[in-house]
Amino acid sequence: MFLNKREIRIPLVKPNLSYEEADAVRDVVLSTWLNEGNLVKEFETRVAEYIGVKYAIAFFNGTAALHAILLSLGIKSGDEVIVPSFTFFSTVSTVVHVRATPVFADIDSKTFNISPRDIEKKLTSKTKAIIPVHYGGLPADMDAILAIAHTRNLFVVEDAAEAIGSQYKGKKVGSFGKAGMFSFTPTKNITTGEGGVATTNDSKLARMLRLYKDHGQEGIYYHVLFGYNYRMTEMQAAIGIEQLKKLERLLTQKREVVREINTNLQGIKNLSLPYEPSDMYHTYMLYTICFKDHKTRELLRIGLAEKGIQTRVYFPPVHKQPVFKNSKISLPITEDISQRCLSLPCYASMTDEEITYLTDSIRSLLK
Repeated sequence: MFLNKREIRIPLVKPNLSYEEADAVRDVVLSTWLNEGNLVKEFETRVAEYIGVKYAIAFFNGTAALHAILLSLGIKSGDEVIVPSFTFFSTVSTVVHVRATPVFADIDSKTFNISPRDIEKKLTSKTKAIIPVHYGGLPADMDAILAIAHTRNLFVVEDAAEAIGSQYKGKKVGSFGKAGMFSFTPTKNITTGEGGVATTNDSKLARMLRLYKDHGQEGIYYHVLFGYNYRMTEMQAAIGIEQLKKLERLLTQKREVVREINTNLQGIKNLSLPYEPSDMYHTYMLYTICFKDHKTRELLRIGLAEKGIQTRVYFPPVHKQPVFKNSKISLPITEDISQRCLSLPCYASMTDEEITYLTDSIRSLLK
């Protein structure tokens, strides 16, 4: 339910776009070459270099990228893919779209990432892949997940939609699994409006991804499989190139904003702040706090809306959505956290005045 009908004083997110992106798009429009071309190739190269992988394949959105990854890996009817429920819907819907069965695993109560212990409980002879989601920009426990996958010869596909620039033990996410996926919607730390990228070190997988994104064409009008039109536009790539140039600066600024919010909210009873293990680099696409109970969360959510501060519950569990209405799945930690969590405004350009207004509002409402 969206309650923010008043004037918005502090938005949930604010994309960092300026004249550089506008000029880049203008140049594309004036060139008259609008569909996928040299700028998309440049964007792919820059992303691959930044993540530290051999290949990056651009798509018009992250959902398309994840769908193409599953298709390229041969995930099909009869297969099972272990996923978290505490995620955006497309993590699960792409599994359904390749006619495989999503198997939900619970999350860790501190990181909100998929629990390796619960993954092990959900393994069957039909399991073919695991999709860990790096929740809000905090890396999942990749060592444990990769160890499980290795013993069963399973694919690991990183859903890094929210986590470009995040690091696990000094290595960027999107480079651990068989493939990774990034999204660039306006809520992300950098954006192309819509847009996504698949990353991999596997040349055969990269070839299949390129086929699936472009009608299965191996050459002009030479189709070797039934693919899709999942191509990125030159306008998207132009924005993405400029955004990538700013990414490290934006992440540094955002982490400073987080430090100030943390300082201002420190010591509030029954309020848990975002968790960041010492060996991980959190990029805070989401700044998610947790309360002692659902009632307190709702009182604060409504109160902040009245003050013109946008918030959102990231995420209502996927296994509780109407499409799974007959499901008897029980994920106690996921269900508990989703009832008590709330994501606050957090963006790189957030001012000291906005931070103070946000945190003072929270303190006053919780008295």
